[in-house]
Amino acid sequence: MMLIMKTRLMKNKKRGPVRAKKVSFDGINFASGLEKYMYTALKEAKIHAVYEGAVFELQEGFFFDTDSFERQGNGKGEMINRGRKKILNIKYTPDFVSETFIIECKGRANESFPLRWKMFKKHVKEHIPHVTLYKPQNQKECDLVIELINKRK
Repeated sequence: MMLIMKTRLMKNKKRGPVRAKKVSFDGINFASGLEKYMYTALKEAKIHAVYEGAVFELQEGFFFDTDSFERQGNGKGEMINRGRKKILNIKYTPDFVSETFIIECKGRANESFPLRWKMFKKHVKEHIPHVTLYKPQNQKECDLVIELINKRK
Protein backbone atom coordinates (compact mmCIF):
# COMPACT_ATOMS: atom_id res chain seq x y z
CA MET A 1 0.00 0.00 0.00
CA MET A 2 2.83 2.42 0.75
CA LEU A 3 4.39 1.66 -2.62
CA ILE A 4 1.16 2.64 -4.38
CA MET A 5 0.95 5.90 -2.43
CA LYS A 6 4.56 6.74 -3.21
CA THR A 7 3.94 6.14 -6.93
CA ARG A 8 0.93 8.46 -6.86
CA LEU A 9 2.98 11.17 -5.20
CA MET A 10 5.66 10.85 -7.83
CA LYS A 11 3.10 11.13 -10.64
CA ASN A 12 1.74 14.38 -9.22
CA LYS A 13 5.17 15.90 -8.73
CA LYS A 14 5.54 18.97 -10.89
CA ARG A 15 8.43 18.96 -13.33
CA GLY A 16 10.81 21.88 -13.11
CA PRO A 17 12.41 23.78 -15.96
CA VAL A 18 14.19 21.80 -18.65
CA ARG A 19 17.87 21.47 -17.84
CA ALA A 20 19.79 19.16 -20.15
CA LYS A 21 23.15 17.86 -19.00
CA LYS A 22 25.99 19.58 -20.88
CA VAL A 23 28.51 17.20 -22.46
CA SER A 24 31.99 17.72 -23.97
CA PHE A 25 33.22 15.47 -26.78
CA ASP A 26 35.81 15.90 -29.56
CA GLY A 27 36.60 19.35 -28.15
CA ILE A 28 32.97 20.48 -28.64
CA ASN A 29 30.72 21.55 -25.77
CA PHE A 30 27.26 20.15 -26.48
CA ALA A 31 24.16 21.44 -24.70
CA SER A 32 22.84 17.88 -24.23
CA GLY A 33 23.67 14.21 -24.56
CA LEU A 34 21.19 13.99 -27.44
CA GLU A 35 23.21 16.57 -29.40
CA LYS A 36 26.38 14.54 -28.77
CA TYR A 37 24.59 11.39 -29.94
CA MET A 38 23.48 13.15 -33.15
CA TYR A 39 27.02 14.43 -33.71
CA THR A 40 28.53 10.95 -33.41
CA ALA A 41 25.80 9.46 -35.63
CA LEU A 42 26.49 12.07 -38.34
CA LYS A 43 30.24 11.51 -38.02
CA GLU A 44 29.93 7.70 -38.28
CA ALA A 45 27.69 8.08 -41.34
CA LYS A 46 30.23 10.50 -42.90
CA ILE A 47 27.56 13.19 -43.22
CA HIS A 48 29.02 16.69 -42.99
CA ALA A 49 27.25 19.20 -40.74
CA VAL A 50 28.55 21.99 -38.53
CA TYR A 51 27.51 22.11 -34.87
CA GLU A 52 25.85 25.47 -34.16
CA GLY A 53 27.27 26.62 -37.49
CA ALA A 54 24.77 29.41 -38.21
CA VAL A 55 22.70 31.99 -36.38
CA PHE A 56 19.45 33.13 -37.97
CA GLU A 57 17.70 36.41 -37.19
CA LEU A 58 14.00 35.67 -36.85
CA GLN A 59 12.92 39.20 -35.98
CA GLU A 60 14.86 42.43 -36.24
CA GLY A 61 15.40 44.55 -33.17
CA PHE A 62 13.50 47.82 -32.97
CA PHE A 63 13.02 50.89 -30.84
CA PHE A 64 9.79 50.75 -28.81
CA ASP A 65 8.89 54.45 -28.55
CA THR A 66 5.75 54.05 -26.47
CA ASP A 67 5.24 53.77 -22.72
CA SER A 68 4.79 50.26 -21.35
CA PHE A 69 4.10 49.99 -17.64
CA GLU A 70 5.04 46.58 -16.25
CA ARG A 71 5.93 45.01 -12.94
CA GLN A 72 9.63 44.54 -12.40
CA GLY A 73 11.25 41.30 -11.25
CA ASN A 74 9.26 38.53 -9.58
CA GLY A 75 5.86 40.14 -10.06
CA LYS A 76 5.65 41.64 -6.57
CA GLY A 77 7.32 44.92 -7.40
CA GLU A 78 5.81 48.21 -8.49
CA MET A 79 4.75 49.06 -12.03
CA ILE A 80 7.51 50.89 -13.87
CA ASN A 81 7.82 52.22 -17.40
CA ARG A 82 9.70 49.54 -19.39
CA GLY A 83 8.97 51.26 -22.70
CA ARG A 84 10.86 53.82 -24.77
CA LYS A 85 13.89 51.62 -25.31
CA LYS A 86 15.53 49.33 -27.85
CA ILE A 87 14.06 45.83 -28.07
CA LEU A 88 16.66 43.25 -29.07
CA ASN A 89 16.31 41.04 -32.11
CA ILE A 90 15.21 37.40 -31.83
CA LYS A 91 17.86 34.92 -32.99
CA TYR A 92 17.87 31.18 -33.46
CA THR A 93 20.88 28.84 -33.53
CA PRO A 94 20.01 25.31 -34.69
CA ASP A 95 22.17 22.41 -33.56
CA PHE A 96 23.50 21.13 -36.91
CA VAL A 97 23.63 22.94 -40.23
CA SER A 98 24.63 21.82 -43.71
CA GLU A 99 23.85 23.16 -47.17
CA THR A 100 20.88 20.79 -47.55
CA PHE A 101 19.55 20.21 -44.02
CA ILE A 102 19.23 21.61 -40.51
CA ILE A 103 18.85 19.44 -37.42
CA GLU A 104 17.45 20.61 -34.08
CA CYS A 105 17.79 17.98 -31.34
CA LYS A 106 15.11 18.63 -28.76
CA GLY A 107 14.38 16.24 -25.91
CA ARG A 108 12.04 18.15 -23.60
CA ALA A 109 11.36 21.63 -24.92
CA ASN A 110 11.13 24.70 -22.69
CA GLU A 111 8.03 26.86 -22.91
CA SER A 112 9.51 29.37 -25.40
CA PHE A 113 10.71 26.75 -27.90
CA PRO A 114 7.43 26.07 -29.80
CA LEU A 115 7.01 29.74 -30.70
CA ARG A 116 10.68 30.13 -31.69
CA TRP A 117 10.46 26.91 -33.78
CA LYS A 118 7.42 28.24 -35.66
CA MET A 119 9.24 31.50 -36.33
CA PHE A 120 12.25 29.55 -37.57
CA LYS A 121 10.10 27.44 -39.91
CA LYS A 122 8.68 30.63 -41.40
CA HIS A 123 12.22 31.96 -41.87
CA VAL A 124 13.25 28.74 -43.62
CA LYS A 125 10.19 28.88 -45.90
CA GLU A 126 10.92 32.47 -46.90
CA HIS A 127 14.73 32.48 -47.09
CA ILE A 128 16.14 28.94 -47.47
CA PRO A 129 13.33 26.73 -48.81
CA HIS A 130 15.78 24.19 -50.30
CA VAL A 131 16.77 23.08 -46.77
CA THR A 132 15.10 20.12 -45.05
CA LEU A 133 14.43 20.39 -41.31
CA TYR A 134 14.76 17.51 -38.86
CA LYS A 135 13.82 17.62 -35.17
CA PRO A 136 14.72 14.34 -33.46
CA GLN A 137 13.64 14.02 -29.82
CA ASN A 138 15.44 10.81 -28.87
CA GLN A 139 18.28 8.54 -30.04
CA LYS A 140 16.00 6.34 -32.15
CA GLU A 141 14.80 9.41 -34.04
CA CYS A 142 18.43 10.55 -34.51
CA ASP A 143 19.12 7.20 -36.20
CA LEU A 144 16.05 7.71 -38.39
CA VAL A 145 17.31 11.18 -39.37
CA ILE A 146 20.56 9.59 -40.59
CA GLU A 147 18.54 7.14 -42.71
CA LEU A 148 16.39 9.94 -44.15
CA ILE A 149 19.41 12.09 -45.01
CA ASN A 150 21.14 9.12 -46.71
CA LYS A 151 18.01 8.43 -48.80
CA ARG A 152 18.10 12.02 -50.11
CA LYS A 153 21.73 11.79 -51.32
